Amino acid sequence: MPLLGKAAMLLTFDIEEAAIGEHDDWHTHEHFPERLSIPGFLRGTRWVSVRGSPRYAVIYEVDRLETLGSEAYLKRLNNPTPWTSKMMTHYRGMIRGLCSVERSYGFGTGHYSLLIRFKPAADSAALINWLDDQILARLPLKPGLAGVHLLRGALAATMTSEQRIRGVDENVDWALMATGYEPQAVADLESAELSTGELHAHGCASVSLASYRAAYSLSAEEIDA
Repeated sequence: MPLLGKAAMLLTFDIEEAAIGEHDDWHTHEHFPERLSIPGFLRGTRWVSVRGSPRYAVIYEVDRLETLGSEAYLKRLNNPTPWTSKMMTHYRGMIRGLCSVERSYGFGTGHYSLLIRFKPAADSAALINWLDDQILARLPLKPGLAGVHLLRGALAATMTSEQRIRGVDENVDWALMATGYEPQAVADLESAELSTGELHAHGCASVSLASYRAAYSLSAEEIDA
């Protein structure tokens, strides 16, 4: 299973254009090391949009869902550093999901991804059956692709000091991320297996698609070392 834990935190957001350079510096050299030093956080990856919006997608892989409501994590959120407090003012449109990993197939992580956020229109069981039977296990076997992960928002986020600075976060209902090593293979999914038409036909509503490239990744093992 390519995702390292049984849960994940998915964030998508924009940053004020004038602050993008400083944001990426802070996010790489302070924020990721801080987050990956929290017990249960295993790996974090920042993605930058190549097509669609928002500009950023970040996924933190964690050992279990309870980690995302743990005392250690909430303590960090309620005691932001001065640099974090400054950067939070530049965030726009934060969508933040504390998710269970419902499915995860493939090996490794491709550096290109398609991120789909959606809500089940009616019967989520029928949608999951279609994904299980026709899509998820097959995609990583295709040339140019590497893995696919299905996430479900499963834990309500607590209001914290960081969130008060940047504004109230929107939740994630469901999300699907497919990754690959060939950008065209990932892009082709939007007109084939994971097209908006296919998703709507099989019970997805409020579908949002965006394509990303991996910009930076950090693991807890590197912090420990």
